[in-house]
Amino acid sequence: MPDLHTARLTVTGLTTADFAEFARAVNNWGRWGADDQRGTLNFITEESVRAAAALVRDGKRLPLAIPLSADGPQLGFVPGRTNPERTMIAVHEPMGPPGDQADRVGPVVRFNDDAVTMGLQAATHWDALAHVSYDDRMYNGVPPDAVDAIGASRLGAGTIGPVVGRGVLLDLPAAAGVERLDGGYPLTPADLERAEQHAGVRVGSGDIVLLRTGQMQLLHAGDKVGYCISTAGPSLQTVRWFHDREVAAVATDNLSFEVFPGEVDGLLLPVHMLHIVEMGLLQGQNFDLEALAADCADDGRYAFLLSATPEPFVGGAGAPVVPVAIK
Repeated sequence: MPDLHTARLTVTGLTTADFAEFARAVNNWGRWGADDQRGTLNFITEESVRAAAALVRDGKRLPLAIPLSADGPQLGFVPGRTNPERTMIAVHEPMGPPGDQADRVGPVVRFNDDAVTMGLQAATHWDALAHVSYDDRMYNGVPPDAVDAIGASRLGAGTIGPVVGRGVLLDLPAAAGVERLDGGYPLTPADLERAEQHAGVRVGSGDIVLLRTGQMQLLHAGDKVGYCISTAGPSLQTVRWFHDREVAAVATDNLSFEVFPGEVDGLLLPVHMLHIVEMGLLQGQNFDLEALAADCADDGRYAFLLSATPEPFVGGAGAPVVPVAIK
């Protein structure tokens, strides 16, 4: 793997002017019509789904979600983005009106129910296109007032729809010969293409790309602070690469999605802005890719059918998902 310091030197010369140029180059507004709310998911076609289904050979199913529990990765860095808090609201309660029990013959059916409170982006999730705005811009020219205190009237999680297609794992540490990429390492197109070569695949139109950086190893080890503070991830240099390859969605195994700390001083999460606002590209975070990476290394198959449709929260800025790679 290239030296971290050297790699960062290749991008630290970027400026806000470069950001504006990237925005113009990758803008997809109007590409699928003035009313489009699905963005790059439009690259997934019936033909591409049929081709993805043909990749299933032995029926292996590998879930990619982290557990939903109060012991999740959120440490309060994003106010209000709380780990799931589940409570029991019924414990062996008899079914039906209370006065009805005396008239019953035989055993009484009882039920257990629970409820949960959580940030929709607290665990494994997709960000809806309503998740980000900047400079009074939202994807496809949707006005920012489409999101208010009630939620998103457009571009919300309820408009994402089915996310099923060819998944491609790019195992970046394995391709570089290391266990995990260093925190703050900015992925470049060269890194992505080296991982393609390692996998023996080429990312193409309609693919759902899963980027393994190894960051999930920290969460597995209980190092939540390390997991959250500094992450390897896509740099600004990769934005055109995903645009040119017509990628439908991208997910990472970390909290911030993109490289953090970022590449341009004073510009927070610029890849989010370009992917979501300019491209309409679905972003996913906190995908657990460790078991999938081991399986792909074992059988040499890095492309598979991926089912990753989020919960359709109407008006949501994001939604939890339980992705499953099917091989």
